Formats: sequence, structure tokens, C-alpha cells
Amino acid sequence: MSDIAAELARVKGAFGQPTLTLLHQRQAPVVITIFRTAFGRTNHPIPTARLHTQVEEHLAAMRLAGEQDVPVGSGREICQRWMRGQWLVRSLDEQGHEVYALTSHAQQALELVKNLARDRATLSEHRVATILGTVRRFNSEANPDRTARVTILNEEIARLQAERDRLVDGGDLAGATEDYMLEGFTELLSLISALPSDFARVEERFATIRAEILAAFRAEDRPAGEVIDDYLARADALMTATHEGRAFEGAFALLRDDALVTRLREDLTDLLEHPLSDRILSDADRAELRGTVRLVRDGLDRVLAQRSRVTATLKEYIVSHDAARDRELEQTLRQVESELMTWMATTGPRATHDVVLLPARTGVEHLRERFHDPADDVLPERIGIPDPALAPPVSLAELVAQGGPKLTSLRERLDAVLGSLQPVGSLGALFDALEPALRRPVEIFGLLHLAADREWEAEESLEHFDAVRPDGSRRTFVVPRTPLPDPDLPPPDHPAADHPGPDHPDSSPQQQKERRG
Repeated sequence: MSDIAAELARVKGAFGQPTLTLLHQRQAPVVITIFRTAFGRTNHPIPTARLHTQVEEHLAAMRLAGEQDVPVGSGREICQRWMRGQWLVRSLDEQGHEVYALTSHAQQALELVKNLARDRATLSEHRVATILGTVRRFNSEANPDRTARVTILNEEIARLQAERDRLVDGGDLAGATEDYMLEGFTELLSLISALPSDFARVEERFATIRAEILAAFRAEDRPAGEVIDDYLARADALMTATHEGRAFEGAFALLRDDALVTRLREDLTDLLEHPLSDRILSDADRAELRGTVRLVRDGLDRVLAQRSRVTATLKEYIVSHDAARDRELEQTLRQVESELMTWMATTGPRATHDVVLLPARTGVEHLRERFHDPADDVLPERIGIPDPALAPPVSLAELVAQGGPKLTSLRERLDAVLGSLQPVGSLGALFDALEPALRRPVEIFGLLHLAADREWEAEESLEHFDAVRPDGSRRTFVVPRTPLPDPDLPPPDHPAADHPGPDHPDSSPQQQKERRG
């Protein structure tokens, strides 16, 4: 095959990928717009019914805006077509609900469109300096010659030391130009926008490996122990046998360093506070840069969750499925053997018995004919903003009447009753003696709260509380009776409670004689 033919085959293969298939179709602007609006830059999963409704609303808004070339069909049908195009994937979240998420192909298409829509210079001092610095750092880390590495490090140390000494001695601080800052922010945003698709590719690779291992496990006809050993070996090499796994392990090892993450956050903060950043960055760009650390952590969490799901699924399949099948087979064979021994004990050696190969038809009284359809779960109608002029006027007294118990007033009335010469027997009697404003149903809870705070115990008997609502209606509540302590008797923990006084019937004759004298 000639070079041009081989190159043509590679280009055709690239155009056959779902990324270019999405961008090459006639309705690509509409589809990309819906994806960017619904999923945003973080690609958070969306419940299936909600995305169906959002797609229908977005398409209706585009038709009203004059767009003619839009997909036809319901939101569910359009999402299913996008799934067949490998731009959407449907899965279950941690709560077991069906959700949609963008595939890595769709995210890569969104990234290309975003880069093309952003103003960007073709050549600049910042880009050349970035290339030179990257090549220099790459050579210092990969050069196999020890002397060459030491030379590169010594030159870099000398250059940094000279720059440091110049600044310490009061040298001029060269500021970055606006073009330099614009190019730097553009390249930084381009690198950050590529992270979601990179994490999605790793996550999809884990799902593919899970399906491959499960299919291979089901197709194995080798002994169970050999199959399990083979699975464990493949699971150990899961993160090192693929390019995606090795790349993720490297990123995960770097981001586990708290000092590195802190330095990344501080550097981003310094760049956002640069005097020229206000004229270069929009609010969306600032939000994207500020959420870089959270974006990386969310991507790592999704990949780790997918890896844990792979391990848990395979473990459950190996441990429970095979064990249950072996136990069922063993129980079935034991039952067949038992029935065979019973039958042989009552029949002759030449006896025959017709065995039905298929079980009898089962009669079902009721069979569910209609199952749950996610398309039925539609969002409620939007709540309109009421006219403030039509709202009924509400006074402060009406709001207070609908509030909680007035603990301060109840505590004052309770203290007054305990200190008066006419004691009250229980909380119910105290409540019935209050004015209507303090006899709301909620004030019953306030009295019980104050009684519990003072450690008063309720009796088994019941008493009635005649409550008055703010509108004047009455309601009687039955509450366990809580007696109020006698103010003439000392509290239980007082020393006088353990020693009867001279007037007490249980006092000694000498005390009674002294009292009479």
C-alpha cells in the first residue's frame, strides 16, 4: 500500500469516529448547543426524564427563534438516536436511577467547538516560551546521560539564582503584556477544558473492561478456581495494562499530594487577581478557572466510583452466582437421589415411569401489562410569579399568633403561680386559667417543655387542656397530668426534706413539746 493510500485509510478511520460524525452532520450546531446548555462543562449526569423534557424545551425555543433545521421527534426518541450515535450513554447512578451522561466522543467535540469559538493567536512569544520550557524540562527529566542532566540543572539553578538576586537588589520588575496574558489564559483554558473528556475516556475504558471480563468469565469452561485466579490477575493489572489506566494512575498520584493541590489553587488565585485579568477574562472563564480543582476532583471521584463498581460487580458475580448455582445443583441432585431410592424400594428392577420433560403450565391470575415508563415522569408546570398587589395584607399580630409558643410569658406565669398564696394543682389547671392569647394549642408544648426543663414528672392519669385557636375556635386536648410542686414543701434535694420539722406528725415527742412550750 502506498503512503497516500495508507494516509487515506487513517483519515477515513478518523472520520468514522463518533466525534467527527457528530461534527460532520447537518444538525451539529443544534446538537452541540443542547449538549453545552444541558450538561455544562462538568458533565454531571442528568436523570433521563429531565433530559427528555429539557431537549423538548430547547428545541421549541430554537424553533421560536427561527431555526428550521432541528431534530424531529419526542425528547426520548431524540436521546435514543444520540445514544445510537455514541454521543450519550445511559447508566444507573448510586441510588439506582437512570441517568444520561456525555460520552468522551461528545465531550471531545464540545472541546473542539469551544476552542474554535475562542479568539486565539497563531504565534506569540508566550507560545514559543512555553514550547522551549516544556522541551527543556522534558529533556532534564528524560535524558539518559547523567552529566547532561546535571548540566541542565546547574544552568537552570544559575539562571533562577541570578534572577532572584536581581530582584532582591531592586532590579526592574518586568510586567507581562496584555497579549502575553491573553495567550497564556487561552492555552490554560484549552488545557482545562480537555480534562472532562480525558476522565470520561478512562471511565468508559473501565466499563468496557468490566463487560469484557464478565463475558470471558461466562464463556469459560475451565475449573472455577482457575477462572478466579485468572480474574484476580487481570484485576491486579487493570490499571497498568491500558494506556488510560496508566495515565489515570499518574494523575491520581500527583493529585493525592495536598501540597501540590494547594499550590495549584494559590497559583490560579494569583492569576485571577492579576490587574490585566479583568480586561481579558469573562465571568464564564473566571468560573472555569476557579473551579479547576473541583473539576479534577469530581473527575477522579467518577473514575474511582466506576472502578469500584467494576470490582464490586465482579466480586458479587464470582462469590454469589457460582456458590448459589453449586448449592442449587447439589440440592437438586440430593432430591433426585432421595426420590429414586424411595421409588426403587417399592418397585421392581424392570419397572418404568414416564417423566414429564417440561413442567405443567402455570396459571397466573393477574399479569402486569403496563410497566414504568420514564417518559411519564414529566416536570411540573412552572410556578408563576404572583402579583404583590393581589397578596392579602398580613399584620404582625397575625404572624405572631401563628408562631411557636411564647416561652417567656409562660415562664413568668409559671413562676408567679409557684410563688403565689393560691397554688395550682397541675399544668392543665394553670393552662385553663390563662387568657385566650396564651391558650393556643402550641402553648401546651411550651408548658410541657418548661416542665421537662424543671424535671417535673407526669402521672399516668390524664387531664384536659381547653385550647383556643387564633381564629377563636376551641379544641380540647388530652395530656398526661403533670402536678405542680407544693410551694410550702422544700424541694426534694433540700436538706429539710430529709428531716421532719417540729410541726410534722412524724417529729419526735421532744420536738413537739418544745414547740408547745
